[in-house]
This record gives sequence, C-alpha cells and structure tokens, in this order.
Amino acid sequence: QARRVLRSPQPTAKSSVLAVGAIAGAAAAVGCAAPRKKKDGSVQTSCMMTTAKEAVLIDGKKLSTDIKKEVKEAVGWLQQNHSLTPGLAVVIVGTRKDSATYVRSKKKAADEVGFHSIDVSLPDSITEEELIAEVSKLNNDPAIHAILVQLPLPSHINETRVLAAIRVDKDADGFSAANMGRLCLSGRQPLAIPCTPAGCTEMLQRSGVVVSGADAVILGRSNIVGMPLAAMLQSLNATVTVCHSFTKNLREKVKQADIVVAAMGKAEMVRGDWLKPGCVVIDVGINAVQDSTKKLGYRLVG
Repeated sequence: QARRVLRSPQPTAKSSVLAVGAIAGAAAAVGCAAPRKKKDGSVQTSCMMTTAKEAVLIDGKKLSTDIKKEVKEAVGWLQQNHSLTPGLAVVIVGTRKDSATYVRSKKKAADEVGFHSIDVSLPDSITEEELIAEVSKLNNDPAIHAILVQLPLPSHINETRVLAAIRVDKDADGFSAANMGRLCLSGRQPLAIPCTPAGCTEMLQRSGVVVSGADAVILGRSNIVGMPLAAMLQSLNATVTVCHSFTKNLREKVKQADIVVAAMGKAEMVRGDWLKPGCVVIDVGINAVQDSTKKLGYRLVG
C-alpha cells in the first residue's frame, strides 16, 4: 500500500526539521491511543474487531516506540550532518484537561527523540493580540523550527488569526491554509500534517489494515482531526463518510463501516452494537469524566 500521507523520515537540509517534527507528533498521537483500563476491568482503546467478535488491540505504545526510534535516528543524522537540533515550541492557553494531556505527551515525545523544546503556558485571560505577539516571538527565534499552538483556544480568541500568524515553514501542526490546501489537493505535499490524523493513519498502516477500498466513517468534522483525516484516508483510496451532530441515522452509517474513527468530543458515544464484526475502530477521544476514586478527581475515557 502506497504511504503517501507519512513518508519515512529521511531528512534533507531544507525540509528535515518539519518532516521529523510531523512524524514525532504522530508518535505522540499514537502513544495517546494506547489501551486504557476501564473501571469494570475491560480495556478501551483503538481496536481491530475479528469475525469472532473478540477485540484484537492495536498496540499504540509499541507503534509509538517504533516511530520515535526512527525519529531519534533522523535527529542524530541532522545533528551529525548539519549540526542542527530540531527546536519545537508548544503554546498552550488555559487549563483544559484534554489539552494538557496532549501537551504532556508531545513534550515527553520531543524529549525522548532529542528535540530542543520549550513550553509557553498562557492564561485563558490572554487577549488575541497578546497571543499573536507570543507567536511572533517564536517566529523570530532561530532555535525554534516548529511551532504548535494547542487547540481549541478560548472562545474569545480567533483561532484562524492565531494559526495564520505562524510562519508556514514553522507550522508543526499543518493547520495553516497553505498546508491544509496542499493536503487536500492531488499531487501536492504539505510541509507538515496534523499529528492526530497522522497518528491514526500510522496505526492503520503499521497494523496491516487494508485501507484501500475500505468504507471509512469518521465521527467529527473538526479542523484538528475529522477534516484532515478524511483527506488522508481518501489519499489512501478509502471511501470516506464524515458524520457530525446533524447526521441522520448515525448508528446505521457506523454499522456499514470497515473503519470507524471516533473524534466527536462526546464521551463514550459509540456503543458496541453499532459495530459490524471485523471492523477497525480508532478511538481518538480523550474526555474527562468525574471520578472521585481518582487522585485528580477525574478519569479519561474515549
């Protein structure tokens, strides 16, 4: 199966840093999808359903380890051949639990592969202009090659303006109009692609799932996951249906899918009887629900 979406990280002088960064982001996203134990002892994770109706788990941690090993080797190549260490800046605004979880994962992945990384943590009271000014500082920092602004941002901030302020060559998340346009246009390659959809496609391909010709249903149409993932799966020759809050007969549509990706931001929405035997499920969701038995007072579910 041709792997158009993520290519092997063989760096070049001009494109190496963002290429390595994109794949490291995918590794972080894959790692977030590792199995999670539920209170009843069952495991919730990305899974492949067999015809015997027994879930075969896709080992996200194993895949993440493999990818990070590849990226670490690429970083060593950059350091040896160009005296260059990729620099990543992660900007987070506010205290959303799901965003904090993703940022911790990305920070850990960056450290493991040898990136120079910095965190810019800002209060949710920050103004849009102040946030754009922080992005501009990072644009002008020669030690920073890639900038990631964690989404979603507080409602009083225009995400489009903030993302547009990131230099295209430092757009680690691939959310700029230029990169998204390149992702969707045939025959073009973006400088970077969104890490969570990249993680999904890596999980599918590295697990031997046949994407070409498959019927894929994506639950959610966000700019972060749903829409870029639809473009990626189509580039791998899947037939893609994107569902959302206005979709009718959602259960019936899911039951027809060979591949289901749940990314609607609603906890535990997809039920087991929605899935046909043999389908593959990627659970993107990281939702916090109250749980007094946990140290932090909540637990994460899909």
